[in-house]
Amino acid sequence: MKFSTSILSAALVLGASSSTYAFSAQKSAQSLTRNTSFRSTVSRLASTTEAKAAATEDSKANVVIAADDDDAAANGLNDTGRMPLTPEFQMARDAAVSKLTSSLPNPALEKPLVYFMDEYFSSLATAAKSGVKNKDGSDVTPEQALKQMGSTLNYGMKYGLGVGSEKGPFKFENVRHMAMRGSEEDTRYETEEMKSMLGDDVKTDFYAAGCDFFRPSMDLEKSLVLGQDNLNKAVEQIAAGENVVFFANHQSEADPQVVSCLFETVSKEIGDLAALVTYVAGHKVTTDPLAVPFSMGRNLLCIHSKKHIDADAETKPAKSKQNMAAMSSMLAGLKEGGMAIWVAPSGGRDRRDVSNGKIPIAPFDQKTVDMFRLMGRKSKIPTHYYPMSMVSYDLCPPPDFVEAGVGEQRNVRFTPVGIAVMDEVPNEGGAEKRHLFTERAEEMCNDGYIQLLKGMDMERYIP
Repeated sequence: MKFSTSILSAALVLGASSSTYAFSAQKSAQSLTRNTSFRSTVSRLASTTEAKAAATEDSKANVVIAADDDDAAANGLNDTGRMPLTPEFQMARDAAVSKLTSSLPNPALEKPLVYFMDEYFSSLATAAKSGVKNKDGSDVTPEQALKQMGSTLNYGMKYGLGVGSEKGPFKFENVRHMAMRGSEEDTRYETEEMKSMLGDDVKTDFYAAGCDFFRPSMDLEKSLVLGQDNLNKAVEQIAAGENVVFFANHQSEADPQVVSCLFETVSKEIGDLAALVTYVAGHKVTTDPLAVPFSMGRNLLCIHSKKHIDADAETKPAKSKQNMAAMSSMLAGLKEGGMAIWVAPSGGRDRRDVSNGKIPIAPFDQKTVDMFRLMGRKSKIPTHYYPMSMVSYDLCPPPDFVEAGVGEQRNVRFTPVGIAVMDEVPNEGGAEKRHLFTERAEEMCNDGYIQLLKGMDMERYIP
C-alpha cells in the first residue's frame, strides 16, 4: 500500500515537541481544532492520496507480515503479530492517534496512518518490555516513541513534500549526495541556499537522527556481527587510501541504519567506518517523502536499477544518462582513494517466498558486479571487494511483491539483526572468467547469511 504522503500529512500533529505531549485526548482535540494551518495542509495532501488509499485498501492484507496463528498464541501476540501494548504505551499511542484522527478530513486515511504508528509504538513497547536500553543507557519510553515519530514525520513533511518551505522539497546533490551531518566544517552550510532550505535544522545531524529512530527497534544484545577481522582489515585498507566495496544482499529500507548500529557495537573505528560508507541507492530513497530525511543523512550514489530503467521506455534514455553520470562521479571518488561503497548487486530487496515463508537472497546481477570491478580497475587505486550478508528482514518487512511507485506500507518490528562480512574476493581473472567472481561473491554472501540465521535462531528462513 502506498501511503507515505498520507502519513506525512500527520506531521504537524506529531510535532518536534512531542516529548512534552500530555496524555489527554480531549486537550489534543481542542488543540487541533485551533490548528487551521494543519487542516489546510492535510486537505491539500489528502486530495492526492485519497484515490490511492482507497484503491489499495483491499491489498493491505497481502503485505502484512504476521506470525502464524499457533506461534502468535504461544507468544502472546495479538492478531496482527504485535505484542499488546503496555498501559503506558497504549495511553501514549491513543493520545497520538486522537491528535491525528480528530483533524483527518477523510476517514479513509485513518487506517494506513494508524497502522504505521501502531507498528512503531509496538516495536518500542516490545523493546521496553525486553529491558533494552538506549545508547546512553536510558530506558526506552513512550515519550521517546512520540518524539522520534514526531520529528521524523516533521522532517518528511518539510523535506519530502516541501510543506512550509519556500524552496520546496529537499534537493539532493545530483547523482552523488554527501550526508548532512550539521558539521561547522561542511562548507555547504555556508551557502544562503542551504541555510534557507534547512532553516532551524541547519545543525541537525540527519545521520544520527536516522539511527536514533531505528536503533530502539533492534535487539542489539541478540544481534550478530560476524567477520570482524575482515572489518578491521577493511578499516586498515581505507586508512591507507585504498577503496573497499561491500557486495551485499538487501532486506529492508533500514539497512543503512542496521549497518551503522551494528558496526557501532564492534568498536569506535568500525562505527566510524559506517558513517563513511556510500550507499548505491535507487530513485525511491530521494523521492519517497518518508525516506527523504533518512537519505539526507547518508552518502549516496543514486543509480537506477536495470529493472527500473526497463520499466518505462520513454524515460529510459534519461535514466541511462543519469546512471552514466553516477558512474563518472563514483569513479572520481574511487580515484581519490579511501572510499567505502555498499551496493546490492541484486538491484533490490530480498523477498520472502509466500508459499513457505522462506527468505532467499536475491541473485546477484552479473553486469552490476562487472561494473564495480571495472570502476575499481579504472581508478588505479587498489580496490577490495567483500561480500556482506545481512539479516534485517523482520525489522522492516518489505511488501511480498515489487512495487514500482513510491510510498509502500511501512512495517516496523523489534527484532535482532545481523551482518557477516566475508573474506575478500580477489579482483582477478579476465572477461572470460568474470562469471566466476560473481558466483563466488554470491556464494559467500549466501554462506554468511545461513551462518547468521543459524546463529540468531532464525533457521525457519533458510531456503
